[in-house]
Amino acid sequence: MSTLIISPGPLLGHTTVPADKSITHRSLLFGGIALGVSRVRNYLDSGDCRATLAAVRTLGIQVEEPQPGEWLIHGRGLGGLHEPETVIDCVNSGTTARLLTGLLAGQDFHSVLAGSEQLRKRPMGRVVEPLRMMGADIAGRDRGRLLPLSIRGRRLTGIDYQMPVASAQVKSSLLLAGFYSKGLVVVREPGPARDHTERMLLAMGAPITRRGPVITSEPPKQPLHPLDLTIPGDFSSAAFLLAAGVTVPDSAVSISNVGVNPTRRGLLDLLVEMGADISMDNWSESGGEPVGDLHVRHSELRSVTVGGTDIVTLIDELPVFAVIATQARGETVIKDAAELRVKETDRIATTVTELRKLGAQIEETPDGFIVQGPTRLRGARVDSHGDHRLAMALAVAGLLAEGATAIEGAECIPDSFPGFERTLARLGAELE
Repeated sequence: MSTLIISPGPLLGHTTVPADKSITHRSLLFGGIALGVSRVRNYLDSGDCRATLAAVRTLGIQVEEPQPGEWLIHGRGLGGLHEPETVIDCVNSGTTARLLTGLLAGQDFHSVLAGSEQLRKRPMGRVVEPLRMMGADIAGRDRGRLLPLSIRGRRLTGIDYQMPVASAQVKSSLLLAGFYSKGLVVVREPGPARDHTERMLLAMGAPITRRGPVITSEPPKQPLHPLDLTIPGDFSSAAFLLAAGVTVPDSAVSISNVGVNPTRRGLLDLLVEMGADISMDNWSESGGEPVGDLHVRHSELRSVTVGGTDIVTLIDELPVFAVIATQARGETVIKDAAELRVKETDRIATTVTELRKLGAQIEETPDGFIVQGPTRLRGARVDSHGDHRLAMALAVAGLLAEGATAIEGAECIPDSFPGFERTLARLGAELE
């Protein structure tokens, strides 16, 4: 187990962040079922994405790397996947497991999905249950609610499904299954979940339509076009630098080429509402995704209440938002975020536990937390609980705290942000 020791101090300068993890996962899976060679540049080389890379190769898809940071994905078409000769190990990646479940449910072969001890605790029922309504033959622990899953592929029927909770992974799984169904798959969202799947598949010519919160998918009559894509920087990674820039005195940070998809930028909009000095420029588009440069300076912040459909647009950023809230004036309330309890860890409990060690005035609630601010944090020894986003949130807190902060279990950080420590150091952070 590695320990990251971080001392207080500002971040100053210009940087980039690693490529978007969600888009990287999808480029591999969707490129694999396109017909032809997809070219993907600036992919994320992280543990989770390597799990998806290994999975598509296990399914018979050839992926080359002609030069660093570039893939050539030799898509075999919608019916070109091969029965895997071994179990597909999703390692620690929930995205890999859930999207593959939908893709594999309609194949004409048998497959088994497994994962790490941590992933085997995460819920799969939210994906398995609607797929079973479509006729999928899926078995697993706890009646298919937990990995490992055994998937005996078969032709599926259509479905009109009202999602109880907004989830990009459930939506994506069902839309992929729709390519192998006898009828329409209609997915009704209760709120705006991430739409990377729809954007990418539409760019590939897939028969997907969207009318407000209703998305439909059906078997394509033509092959999916291969991708030619440069992946933007991951907003969820940029969030940690934005958080440090806005909360640590004397900080000023610029981040280039960040994806600012409207379904992902909830933290950005929230910081503006709280009074943060943030600007955006150099707008462009890549593969249907909006991209821009972000600039942030230390700011005095107001407290807010966050809940309802806004939560889904910043669900991954809530641990670091709790750190931001410790520096906002007044009482900040995060509610309707019970989904945090079934992430890599119970992120409500672990965020509250670890920030309290640093002196934060934070209270756990069933579906979120309440934070009083501003509070002077004190350096302490804290634990990542094996959760990359919590580890990086604690690093931001360490830049704020008086004295050194030691983060145990920092080896999980590259799951989503390879080079995080190098990036902080280049911006002036003092690390050991």
